Amino acid sequence: MAESNESRTSPGVILSPATKVAGLARVWRLILPLIFLGTGWFAFDHWMQPEVREKRQRDLPQLPKTRVIELNVVDFEPQIETSGVVRAHNQITLTSQVSGRIVATHPQFEDGAYFEEGTVLVELDKADFKTAVASAKSQQAQALALLAQEQTRAKQARLDWEDLGYKEEPSDLVLRVPQLREAEARVEAAAAQLDQAERGLERCQIRAPFDGRMRQRMVGVSQTISSGTSLASIFAVDYAEVRLPIEARHMRFLELPEEASDSPIKIILRDALDESNKIEREAWIVRTEGALNEQSLDLFAIARIDDPFGRESGKAPLRIGQPVAAKVPGRPFEKVVVIPREAVRQLSRITVVDRDSHRISKRMVTPLWENDTDLIVSDESLVDGTLLATAFLVYTPDGTPVEILPDPSPEGETPVATNGNDDKTN
Repeated sequence: MAESNESRTSPGVILSPATKVAGLARVWRLILPLIFLGTGWFAFDHWMQPEVREKRQRDLPQLPKTRVIELNVVDFEPQIETSGVVRAHNQITLTSQVSGRIVATHPQFEDGAYFEEGTVLVELDKADFKTAVASAKSQQAQALALLAQEQTRAKQARLDWEDLGYKEEPSDLVLRVPQLREAEARVEAAAAQLDQAERGLERCQIRAPFDGRMRQRMVGVSQTISSGTSLASIFAVDYAEVRLPIEARHMRFLELPEEASDSPIKIILRDALDESNKIEREAWIVRTEGALNEQSLDLFAIARIDDPFGRESGKAPLRIGQPVAAKVPGRPFEKVVVIPREAVRQLSRITVVDRDSHRISKRMVTPLWENDTDLIVSDESLVDGTLLATAFLVYTPDGTPVEILPDPSPEGETPVATNGNDDKTN
């Protein structure tokens, strides 16, 4: 018994088979879960996440991609955009020259109604004016009778002077010259009073001074008015005007008429209130104002619109007070390049792609003209066929090769910059 205990505790003792099996089982209990976990992760990575593998493949170094626009050297006519309000070229307040009571108005004496030149718009009571005419005629007849008497007396006075045998010429008093002149003056005064009375009678009918339209009626039937009373606000309809501001920076691109003999400039007007209204009207800039606006320092050009209400042409009317947008053609640029604004970075930097090597080079441009969509550049290095990159390549150094993407736009349309990271920085 003592020997067996000694044999178990000595270093050189050999374990029994049962002990070996128990130890091996403990090892497998540790290894098997690790094997199962590794196998499951491999299966999940291989079958359940193909997009992860694609992303890893995309993470590999690639060339920058961009679409390009082929530039062409052209002649370009700038269009200066401005706006104004349609106004009547001749708007007046219709007034009466005599006093009286309104007895009738024309059917067209209403707000917005059209009328023709010479139409009797308002008629006053004529009774008092007819009386004045009759009285003036009576005074004229009396003055004529007195003149005839004085003329006869003057002739008789000369005959009496000659019968008395006087050799010298008789004086004016003998020939009744002062009395004759007084009678003649009375006749002239009576005639003037008759003319005045007849004018007053005629002015009882207040007529339209031109072909026009009623803006606002201010009086009605049975109303008593005095001389100078405002009856209505009216305006002419033969043509209208638009006052268009021209910014100082655009003046050098325009040749505006200054004299009556200068050729007018044709412009196109559109409705500024409704952008969906595609109707266009022609107008002509015929003159400019003689002074700049004190606040904005703009120069105002006056455009004329013939037949603004379309009564003769049948076109859509342009009403007084309606805002309109205008495009004024400027002096043409020759041999320039039109660069879309979406291809410009940092206000005036563009990226050109070499047609053969597809390497990029950046350059600064100085625009002759620019608007919301384009820059107009005159640069001898930009020739026909130059490829302009549209992608956002600000942080890509010069000489970097790029991959040119195919143009997805329909045939005939100008290629444009892509979305995504192609944001404008200007």
